[in-house]
Amino acid sequence: MLTIKDKTFVPFITADAIQARVQELAGQINQAYADKQPLIVVVLNGAFLFAADLMKHLSIPCEITFIRVASYTATQSTGQLKQILGLSESVTDRHLIVVEDIVDTGFTISEVRNQLAVDSPASISVATLLFKPAALKTPIDLHYVGFEIENRFVLGYGLDYDGLGRNTQDILVLE
Repeated sequence: MLTIKDKTFVPFITADAIQARVQELAGQINQAYADKQPLIVVVLNGAFLFAADLMKHLSIPCEITFIRVASYTATQSTGQLKQILGLSESVTDRHLIVVEDIVDTGFTISEVRNQLAVDSPASISVATLLFKPAALKTPIDLHYVGFEIENRFVLGYGLDYDGLGRNTQDILVLE
């Protein structure tokens, strides 16, 4: 159990389960991109731990870059994407793997995908640690999904509540 400000969070997905699933996803990516050199595009801040662990298990030649977007206020999605920090690399004719911490409404990842598509990459796939199908409000093709979860607020392993709680090895859920 962890209390942050006015909210209490309880265990949900263990660190061991997360690490096992990350290894499985890396294996799938290694197979799918065996003859390519993808650019891993990490959505900050939430996906940084997932991306770091994923990269440790990728055996293919790949590069990594980061973008920063925001669409959450406290525990609710605002439904509006604000791009804070963009790409400095060219993505034209590159195979992109966008790494996200969580897909719920789908608005953020859909807009990120649309913004990247403007520069004509060879392909765009999405890897997300968590997916909330019940919260989805816009269709999105997710290629690599760590865990499908119910529509509850989660914290830890990079995910935060008002900037806090990212530094847990487990994922917790709002009590």
